[in-house]
Amino acid sequence: MTTTEQDTGTTEEQATAAGSGLNATATFARKERGSSGPVDHDRVSTIAKDALGALHEVIRRHQVTYEEYDALKAWLISVGETGEWPLFLDVFVEHVVEEVAHADRKGAVGTIEGPYYIPGAPEFASEAEVPMRDDEAGTPLLFQGTVSDLDGTPLENALVELWHADDAGYYSQFAPGIPEWNLRAQIRTGADGHYAFHTIQPAPYQIPTDGSCGRLIAAAGWHPWRPAHLHLKVTAEGKAPVTTQLYFVGGDYTDDDVAQAVKPELMLDPQPASSGAGVQVTYDFPLDPA
Repeated sequence: MTTTEQDTGTTEEQATAAGSGLNATATFARKERGSSGPVDHDRVSTIAKDALGALHEVIRRHQVTYEEYDALKAWLISVGETGEWPLFLDVFVEHVVEEVAHADRKGAVGTIEGPYYIPGAPEFASEAEVPMRDDEAGTPLLFQGTVSDLDGTPLENALVELWHADDAGYYSQFAPGIPEWNLRAQIRTGADGHYAFHTIQPAPYQIPTDGSCGRLIAAAGWHPWRPAHLHLKVTAEGKAPVTTQLYFVGGDYTDDDVAQAVKPELMLDPQPASSGAGVQVTYDFPLDPA
């Protein structure tokens, strides 16, 4: 939802799973995807048969009843109606796809993208005051580092994209009442490969629980929380891009993230900022060759 589409009488707290889900679905539909070439029918057949076979085995193992089967059908229909497929897949499935796709990486460690990425954030050179409201809540955070190749040579003109939730756990363009590019920015590195974002430290948040995904979580007795995190995409010419999330040492839910996306290599340990305002942290991105 852009600022021109927002109802100025609404607030972040009125955000719904349906609204967020439909925005995520629309964003995914606009996502640029390269052609995958001719369909490999044998591979589709093998994957589909294995996936269905695994589901069939679950039904047999647990002696699923018709009442449970009908409940599943109704739930699947509701996921589609509320646009929550991107949320469901990104929370419960994507972490395994990412693990398989990037198993041979030697440099910066990736994790899930999640459903809330929007391309085209305001771009800056080397250092940026991330767009935010004048009264933005949260601890000031200086997040900085260097983009390099695997040998440590700095990469000039690398693009570092940053986006994250606000202190209440909401993302701009996915909840009403938030400026369009709030807490979203991208930086082009200089000759020294350095980047520096001046932002705020986000808080843990619940994934939307008033819709279909929330009903699944409640029925299973799981918790819906994600640990506080920063989202990053880092790209450079001739290098393999990395998409990741960075978490905070000692933060809540880092040991039992609902999305299972936390990795030891992705932990930040902020220290008091040298400026005296808030905290700061340094995190470098060595990139694999493309």
